Amino acid sequence: MTSISKLIKQFTQQAIELNLISEVDRYYIQNRLLALVKVDELTSESLSDGNLPELLNSLDAIRHYAQTQGLLSTVSHEVEQFEAEIMDLVTPTPSVLNQTFWSLYKENPEQATDYFYQLSQANDYIKTRQIAKNIAFKSPSDYGDLDITINLSKPEKDPKDIALAKSAPASAYPACLLCMQNEGYQGRSNHPARANHRLVRLELSGENYGMQYSPYVYYNEHSIFLSESHRPMAIDRACFEHLLDVVSVLPHYFAGSNADLPIVGGSILAHDHYQGGAYEFAMDRATVLESFSLASYEAVSIELLKWPMSVLRIRSLNRQNLADLAERIHETWMIYSDPAVDIHSHTNGERHNTITPIARRRGEHYEMDLVLRNNRTSSEYPEGIFHPHRDVQHIKKENIGLIEVMGLAILPPRLLSELDGIKRYLLNETTLDAVAQPHQAWAQDLRQAHPSFNRHTIDRFIECEVGAKFSRILEDAGVYKQTDTGLTAFKKFINYLIDTTDKERGY
Repeated sequence: MTSISKLIKQFTQQAIELNLISEVDRYYIQNRLLALVKVDELTSESLSDGNLPELLNSLDAIRHYAQTQGLLSTVSHEVEQFEAEIMDLVTPTPSVLNQTFWSLYKENPEQATDYFYQLSQANDYIKTRQIAKNIAFKSPSDYGDLDITINLSKPEKDPKDIALAKSAPASAYPACLLCMQNEGYQGRSNHPARANHRLVRLELSGENYGMQYSPYVYYNEHSIFLSESHRPMAIDRACFEHLLDVVSVLPHYFAGSNADLPIVGGSILAHDHYQGGAYEFAMDRATVLESFSLASYEAVSIELLKWPMSVLRIRSLNRQNLADLAERIHETWMIYSDPAVDIHSHTNGERHNTITPIARRRGEHYEMDLVLRNNRTSSEYPEGIFHPHRDVQHIKKENIGLIEVMGLAILPPRLLSELDGIKRYLLNETTLDAVAQPHQAWAQDLRQAHPSFNRHTIDRFIECEVGAKFSRILEDAGVYKQTDTGLTAFKKFINYLIDTTDKERGY
């Protein structure tokens, strides 16, 4: 068994080689690690020649030592705090990180984000090992290749953690998971450890924001831009300006916002924030069905996309004109109704219409996709008229947020074992009773439509069928369907937008 002294030396040396710390930090880091494991001194043994263990493997070994010595329990939140405290030692302080980021930014924005992204992986803030467990594949559809992921990275709650969280005193600090006060926070039974968490500070339209990466990234450089102020999300002119600011500062990133209403919004509506990253989604590549123009906005193009959600894409070299038109479209949609296609902007004074906006750069052009949303419910569709309907909820029943809107499915971990049960049924290795009940009707339909399967084709077949379900899920969420009736109604809204806008502006 490797001694704790050697483990500490290995960890420190690897951190130096990864440029997380400098040679001058060696003794300081070693001594802080000694204090964490209640050891007074390092032995004189030297590191052997050859490859060092991976940094995270050394972290595991130090954690294991602490547990065998009775210094650390196996309760997951306590383990998380211990590991984050160790990784905090090899993470630059916020001031140093920001100085480095903006110094690199002067050379090239991509160098700056590369530095921050690599650091966030190396210091275990981004949970690379858990993310590697995720299942990811592409599936063809009428709208192009969709991205499908079965998310296995977020750990399930330990029953001991649940019990501790229930008995933990209520706390309003930090007010939510997105507050800046999370930076460096120790964590507790009902709040994740954030000792190794860092934020890049940036200004969006004169307001202070922080940029971080998601601990469980769903796509390349999955970033979050959060307001210093804990305030609810809102889709408004300021939101459009902020998104355009992000892609002005980081032209290699897109930036988008979840909608600001339940059912069609994201999971955290209480804190103003946006998401971004360096990834091309299927919606980015969507075919243009028809183009429109406004006499009062000659410098802005409008396109209707072939996409299961209802998307208007606007583009201009002039970001001010783009923001103006985005605001106009939003204001028009907020009060627009078309009962013939189930669209009511308000019922009993409750607003239902909103927008999911996404900004990007294409060369010198600014571009925004405005996805029209409506969160109305009915007796037939109590979860939402424009929400995954019950016949597809066996695949996904959660909100269709920003990431799914763009064509990346984030599916629950239960599907891994449930799909395996369907495969075994189709291969005649088990009976229908062994298939999870919500999937049984689907499994029977698949067998009737495709009576012959084999081990070489079954995996890809199921992937494509899951992709087809996701395509249907997005179609359910689209306020205007990709049918003659739906597209006619969509064009009716676009023409109303053009006519009223041009008339109001004197054209």
